Amino acid sequence: MPEKVRDALHSLMLEIRESGPVRGDWPNYGKLQGQPGFHHCHLNKGKPRYVAVWKEAGNGIQLVEVRYVGTHEKAPY
Repeated sequence: MPEKVRDALHSLMLEIRESGPVRGDWPNYGKLQGQPGFHHCHLNKGKPRYVAVWKEAGNGIQLVEVRYVGTHEKAPY
């Protein structure tokens, strides 16, 4: 994974830790339809495009698990 993408992922994880899993300020952020608690966003522009997918625990538990980081083409959604 390119260094800029790793840096973006690190920034995303810090923001999630500080402000929660809803990250409307990230490019192409969205909740995944049909998959409760799942979110995704783009980590870079251009090709290959890298995305992150994470899941919040729910039930009042403040836990987030990053489920996928990789190219858009192989994203599990």
